Amino acid sequence: MTKHKINLPIKLAILGLTIFIVLVFIIGYLGAALKNLDYFKIKYIVVNKPEETFDFSYLLGRNIFHIDLKKESRYISELYPVYKNIRLFRILPNRLFIGFTERKPLAYVKLYRYFCVDSALVLFDLPQGREAEDLPVIIGLERKILGPKPGKQYKIKELIVALNIIKEIEINNLLKKYKIERIDVANPANISCFIQLSDYLKGQVVTDFKALEVKIGQDDIGDKIQVLAGLFAQLGDDISNIKYIDLRFKEPVIKFNEGKS
Repeated sequence: MTKHKINLPIKLAILGLTIFIVLVFIIGYLGAALKNLDYFKIKYIVVNKPEETFDFSYLLGRNIFHIDLKKESRYISELYPVYKNIRLFRILPNRLFIGFTERKPLAYVKLYRYFCVDSALVLFDLPQGREAEDLPVIIGLERKILGPKPGKQYKIKELIVALNIIKEIEINNLLKKYKIERIDVANPANISCFIQLSDYLKGQVVTDFKALEVKIGQDDIGDKIQVLAGLFAQLGDDISNIKYIDLRFKEPVIKFNEGKS
């Protein structure tokens, strides 16, 4: 019976593979052991908002490698909904950096109290100590948003339309100088925007001037704002004589104050 000997190259290959496996095991073991040392336990937490007061004490003392950064980011977002992006970074050996990006309020939503809303349709409160901004107020959503919760997104058509109106007016060169006082979305078919013109009439402040109502509805917002800009350019200072402008129809309707035509 003939015996087959294993060729030397095969023996060397098997030996090399065995050594490689042993080295991988040793390195993995040593790496795991090093990661569990007190040297890698979180001692310091650095944030990019030093003026704010945060409580991240629950992270102190935990192993920096055992932290699930995405999971912690989601958890912190729930604690501080005023911030839209929260990112965590490891700074070896024992520091954790937490970066916050604030939400930008586009308007206030009047419910049982006032909330801010951003472009992502998320309701939130301003951070403590931050001054309230002079922003449009969206009214008429009391029956659409029940039990509002800061940090929650509300994909409601009326709210989307209101923010779209704000955006279209802000980017229009002829209209962006005017201040939107409020937007009434209680009736979707009759959504109205109230524009304050007092600061811009003949360069004078007219303190007793009421906001101009613009009835817009809920469709073709961009086109209607373009039409509104054209009307403002044509009317000039006569805008002060107008009670409301109705853009819901094919042709705009202009209602003048009593005694005007």
